[in-house]
Amino acid sequence: MMELFGSTFDDSMFVETRDRESVALDSYNAKVCEPQWFCADAALEANDCLEKQKVMKFRGDLAVRKGEHQKAFDAYSACLEWVSDNNLNIRRDVLEGMARCCIKMGQKDKALEYVDLLNKEASNTCHLTSLLLLKVSIYHHYGDVQAKMSCLQHLCSLLPFNPWHWLDLGHACLQLLRSANTTVEPSKGHGSEMVKLQSSEEAADLNEDTVWLKACSCFIRSRLLLRILQQQQSSFVLKRSGKALEETDQALQQLEPTETTIQRLTEVMSEDLIPDKMREDYQDGESLAIVCIQSFRERWWDRILNSGMIQDKPHSKDKSDTNI
Repeated sequence: MMELFGSTFDDSMFVETRDRESVALDSYNAKVCEPQWFCADAALEANDCLEKQKVMKFRGDLAVRKGEHQKAFDAYSACLEWVSDNNLNIRRDVLEGMARCCIKMGQKDKALEYVDLLNKEASNTCHLTSLLLLKVSIYHHYGDVQAKMSCLQHLCSLLPFNPWHWLDLGHACLQLLRSANTTVEPSKGHGSEMVKLQSSEEAADLNEDTVWLKACSCFIRSRLLLRILQQQQSSFVLKRSGKALEETDQALQQLEPTETTIQRLTEVMSEDLIPDKMREDYQDGESLAIVCIQSFRERWWDRILNSGMIQDKPHSKDKSDTNI
């Protein structure tokens, strides 16, 4: 069976280790902590910077879980003071936590400032993926659909074999179609829908017919990837993929592409779905210095938009009846 998406193991993991001289420990006393020990004032009395960092990090995480975002932000800010310069993982984790607290507190600009800090320190694909997902959360929360789509397109270019990013991008396209065909009421706590046209190219990308074709492409690509993944899944993971496939089918039924359009889009969106390429392309953790990300437009959109398939879009008699 074909194994994809990093599901294989390195042979070195199964090589017998060399005999080592065992060293017996005189004694070992495990540290026993009471539940939420880090909430006590005494937890900060230690002179160990690492211990103080842990205490404030745990306090921030607990406050987030309770929905106390200002308290969590303050704890993360204090934690950041104790994080050593070479501990990039904790630093990035704390900065992301602060950004997410800002989202919940309605401080979009401040959240984006932390995004800029994280962006300057991103050095591999894992960092960039986390950063893009954070930006998606920010733009989704504030209803900035165009910016959200841009981030999702970057994610699909960075990780082209992840079906969930394609599915999210397809739903973002549906958001634009809804806003074009109906009056969109502001979501609770999210503000109103915002579509900012900054250039003629962006305006063309947001043309209703173009967005319709992009939505079809995304759902077809997601469906292709999910079907491949199902070959190596079981249990609740397989069930989740099955529900996602139902989503794609329902969305395509509502979008109503012709069989010819589906066939031609499937050909374009499946060209790179080759087992060897899917195993090796853009591995998580790879240095950004050696990752070449072909632009989303160059890789997919230009070819699709120039194919004439946009003429196959069904035109409803009454746009007000559209229910996507």
